[in-house]
Amino acid sequence: MSDAPAIPHDEPHGHDAGHDDRPTAHGTVLNLGIHNGKIGMWLFLGSEVMFFTALIGAYIVLRFGQTAWPEPAETLDVPLTAANTFLLICSSVTLVWGLQSIQAGDRTRGNLGLLLTTIFGALFVGVQVYEYYGLWFGLHHPPLRPHSSLFGSCFYVMTGFHGFHVFCGVVAMAVLTVMGYKGKFGPKYEQHAAVELTGLYWHFVDLVWIILFAIVYLM
Repeated sequence: MSDAPAIPHDEPHGHDAGHDDRPTAHGTVLNLGIHNGKIGMWLFLGSEVMFFTALIGAYIVLRFGQTAWPEPAETLDVPLTAANTFLLICSSVTLVWGLQSIQAGDRTRGNLGLLLTTIFGALFVGVQVYEYYGLWFGLHHPPLRPHSSLFGSCFYVMTGFHGFHVFCGVVAMAVLTVMGYKGKFGPKYEQHAAVELTGLYWHFVDLVWIILFAIVYLM
């Protein structure tokens, strides 16, 4: 009869073996509680920061490197664009309100917030198209075209790229609005992650426009 102790087969090996702290790629990054989609969006926005920083930096260098530069009030419709900027700011407010309502389980207000954001964004793009039309044909000021001056080239490149970003955001918001009215979103993160991630993009685009408005229309 052997006196050797029985070898346990189910006993964990190593210290704290009952806790699995290995990195995971299923929903979070390295178990930090940060969703993969949010990390991906921040990385994308980081590349966008570099892109717009290059444009804005180049504009500032050219602006102060020229002895003659047109006054914005004599070339651009500053009051119209100021009102358009207010619309874009309102769109961020309604998006925050809509997301908070969805997180609280209030689908009615959440969907209304998404709808208002889409409408405000579409109005911004529409006003910008109207502004381009007026500038191109000189409805209120002398015509301003990309090939007419260095200022014209800078203006259309910077505001045009930003307008394209807003247009893409409006399309995304329209899709989210339709999904919302179909009951696709709920209070759990997985149920409204698309709204939150799109919101990060939308708020970034709004912030970039405020900077562009300050240096192009007011400086």
